Amino acid sequence: MRTGLKILLLGCAVLSLLGAGPDLALATGADTGAVPPADPSPCLAAIAASDDDRIVGACGALIDNEKTAKADRLKALIARGGAFIRRDQFDRAIADYDVMLGLDPQADFFNTRGELWWKKGDRPKALADFAAALKLNPDHPLAKDNYRKLARELERLGAQMAVAGKPSFNCATARRPVEKAICANPELANLDREIYAVNARVVGEAQGPAEARRLQRAQDEFIARRSAQFGRAGYDLRKEMKDRLQALTGVDGY
Repeated sequence: MRTGLKILLLGCAVLSLLGAGPDLALATGADTGAVPPADPSPCLAAIAASDDDRIVGACGALIDNEKTAKADRLKALIARGGAFIRRDQFDRAIADYDVMLGLDPQADFFNTRGELWWKKGDRPKALADFAAALKLNPDHPLAKDNYRKLARELERLGAQMAVAGKPSFNCATARRPVEKAICANPELANLDREIYAVNARVVGEAQGPAEARRLQRAQDEFIARRSAQFGRAGYDLRKEMKDRLQALTGVDGY
């Protein structure tokens, strides 16, 4: 027994000299300073109590802990995002929904973020999120209703904006020659805005996702063709835009 003990002690000393000390510490459960597992209970308790202050704090700690399980992080993000919405802190809520969508791109998350963009007045981003929700779930009732309402709102705004002579895009960032020409001409700007608004409504009221995709594809092809052909001999931008508007308004008798 004494000989065996001496051999064991000698072996441990050799392992230590060879740099096996840290591994041995891990094997024996010694504290190495690692981040402890996340405890979701404070966040869950805050959610159960409907205490927004505790939700922001406790769920925030859970979200920031690198050991938090994905499911727990999503619960914490949903809770904290809801607290931010109730506080009208829309930018912070949108940031949480950005993270949620990175973890799990659900139609519900796209729809809620779209509603937040709408509250902030960013209608193009809102419409894009509602469309993304419908792409994932064409029968999503809230996204479908939101898309239809926003499309109608855009159409009304399009008629109002026509007076101001502003197109559907930001002239400050316009790069294509055709976009610069539209920005420089109030009539063309009005046409562009109206085309955008009517197209949004027509797509929103399409009979099913396949029809919506077909209608949107026609709009995308019109934009691409307009950019490619503008400036060529015989190309009449005003006529092409009026023809496009006529094609859109003739879809459902608008």
